[in-house]
Amino acid sequence: MGSAVAVVTDSTAYLPAGLAERHGLTIVPLQIAVGGATRDEGDISTAEAAQALKEWHPVTTSRPAPERFADAYRSAADSGARGIVSIHLSAAMSGTVEAARLAADDAPVPVTVVDSGTIGMGLGFAALSAAAAAMSGGTAGQVADAASRRAALTRSLIYVDTLEHLRRGGRIGAAAGLLGSALMVKPLLDIRDGRLAPLEKVRTSSRALARLEELAVAGAGGHRVDLGVQHLAAAARAESLAARLRERVPDAEYVYVGEVGPVIGAHVGPGMLGVVVAPQL
Repeated sequence: MGSAVAVVTDSTAYLPAGLAERHGLTIVPLQIAVGGATRDEGDISTAEAAQALKEWHPVTTSRPAPERFADAYRSAADSGARGIVSIHLSAAMSGTVEAARLAADDAPVPVTVVDSGTIGMGLGFAALSAAAAAMSGGTAGQVADAASRRAALTRSLIYVDTLEHLRRGGRIGAAAGLLGSALMVKPLLDIRDGRLAPLEKVRTSSRALARLEELAVAGAGGHRVDLGVQHLAAAARAESLAARLRERVPDAEYVYVGEVGPVIGAHVGPGMLGVVVAPQL
């Protein structure tokens, strides 16, 4: 028997294959346009998007239409859900939360929309905590609270080879101050107040990646955590980092490694490497 509360998230959670299905999560895809053709994220490969970015072809992204959320909410209600919690990437980065709220107004059952304030596996871990609360019989309020608390505890650390993709996508925000020296540094970013923000400037990529590892270990702080190592067109580097983190963070219950999809990829560019540190509730 399924949960009375259904949990919906979006494709930028980038959960490993099969994990969303095992936890009963419904995924609503964002859209991406490459070369003028718009498709759902998931219908275009990350490799295809990464190649377009390497060649500096236009790659743009957009939120799902409210109708996509309306369909997901109707389907959940038809399957027996008496309430829905819909958890999405930061409203400061995308209009996805707004689209979900528009659809929630006319949904056949009550819908609670949660702005996670983050993206990627930070969102993914929040959605997994919500799913666990739902499967334990939690109310919609308890399920939404589990997502919000996990997201608030989680830290996302990001290395990018260049800020140019963020600049072109209009997502550079507080990191704009790094642009003047962008050719001189390898920037480390994190997510604060729902936006990408500069964390540190490091002179070389090797030093930046070493610092990324140190920050992740410090962020775990001896607590029970889950870790997500994410990359774009940098699989070997991601696997190597994950192996070192497994050794250095013995209290990590899960260490997921995966490639971000083209929606995030369009903004961070090939070579991106990130670590999500998610303390357990």
